[in-house]
Amino acid sequence: MRNFGNSIQLQVYSAGKKSEIPVRFEDLEKLAHDQLEEGPFYYIAGGAGSERSMNENRLAFDKWKIVPRMLRNVAERDISINLFGKTYHSPILFAPIGVQSIAHPEGELEAARAAAELNIPYITSTASTYSLEKVSTVLGNSPKWYQLYCSSDMEIAASMIKRAEANGYEAIVITLDTSIMGWREKDIENAYLPFLQGQGIGNYLEDPVFRSRLNKSPEEDPQSAILLWTRLFGNPALTWEDLAFLRNQTKLPILLKGILHKDDAMLALEYGMDGIIVSNHGGRQVDGTISTLDALESICSELKGKLPILMDSGIRRGSDVYKALAIGADAVLIGRPYMYGLALAGKNGVVQVMKNMLADFDLTMALSGQKSISELKPSLLVKENLSKHF
Repeated sequence: MRNFGNSIQLQVYSAGKKSEIPVRFEDLEKLAHDQLEEGPFYYIAGGAGSERSMNENRLAFDKWKIVPRMLRNVAERDISINLFGKTYHSPILFAPIGVQSIAHPEGELEAARAAAELNIPYITSTASTYSLEKVSTVLGNSPKWYQLYCSSDMEIAASMIKRAEANGYEAIVITLDTSIMGWREKDIENAYLPFLQGQGIGNYLEDPVFRSRLNKSPEEDPQSAILLWTRLFGNPALTWEDLAFLRNQTKLPILLKGILHKDDAMLALEYGMDGIIVSNHGGRQVDGTISTLDALESICSELKGKLPILMDSGIRRGSDVYKALAIGADAVLIGRPYMYGLALAGKNGVVQVMKNMLADFDLTMALSGQKSISELKPSLLVKENLSKHF
C-alpha cells in the first residue's frame, strides 16, 4: 500500500470540510457517550473493577518511545502481513466484539460491510446479535475469522466451529478469559446486560445443537432460549486437555485469545495451537492485570518466530500499532475505536476509524524511517527514562 497516510490527508484537506466523525479517539469516545444511553455506552467503554487494567493498557504504550531513523528511502511502503499462508493488506484486524446491536441496529452487519469495503480481516464474535452465516454473507470473499466462546455444552462449541468452517471463515479464535463474566461495576449500576433482552445470542438461536436442547423453538418461546443461554454460556471447567476435542473439529488454524503469561504461551505451542492473541480483554475481565504490551514483551522474548503472536487492548493510534509490531506482534486487533465509529455513523464511521488508524500507522512508519513491517524491531524503541541516551 503506497503512501496510504499521505493520500488520506490530501483527501481530507482537498474536500475542504470537516470529517463526519471526530478523528481524535478522545473526541470520538466523548461524542459516543453523548449519543448513546448510559447502559450501552458503559458496556462498550467500561472495564472491570476500578478499571486499572484498562488504564494500564494505555499507560504501557506511553512508556515506549519511538526512535526515528533518517534518510532511509521510504517513498514506497508496504504494510501488508502474512498469516497462516495468506497475505492481508492490513496489520490491523477487527477485534471480535459481541452484541454490536447496542451501538447500531444492524450491528455486526454494518461493521462487516466496512470490513468488506476495506478488505480488512473481520473476526466475528460468538456473542454477535447476527449469526455467523449472516455476517459471512455480508463479508463475501473478504477475509474473515470466527471467535469462539466455548460453551459448557461442548457439542454446541463443536457445532459453531463446523458452521464457521462451512461458511468460509479462515481461522478460529478461542477466547479463554471469559469463561465467567468479570466484575463490571458500571454494568451492575446500570442493571444492564443486553443478552437478557435477546441481543448478542444470534449464533445460539440459529445453532442446530442449541435449538435441539429446547422444548420449543426460539421463535415460539424466546424467553426459554435466553434462559438456556444463561446456563450454557462460558465454560469455567475448560482445561488444556479439552483443546484436543476442539482441534479435532476443524482443519482451520486455531488461535488462543487471552494469553498473558509466557508459560501459557508455551503451553499453547505445546498443545498444537497455531497462534495466540495476547490480550486482557480490554481490561474488562480482571482488574489489576499486567498490561497487554508488557505481556507481549515477555512472551515475544521467548516465542517470537515460533508461532504467530497477535495482540489487542489499548491500541488507539497508529503509533500504538507501530510500537506493538516493533516489540514483536505479527498483527494487532482494535475494538472500542471502531465501535464508537459504528455508534456515530454506522458503516461509514467504521470505515473512517479504520482508514484513520491505517493512515496514522503508515505515516508513523514512514516518518520513523521504515518502509515495511518486516523492518520493525525492538531496537527502534526505547523505554521511558532511556531516551536520554539518544
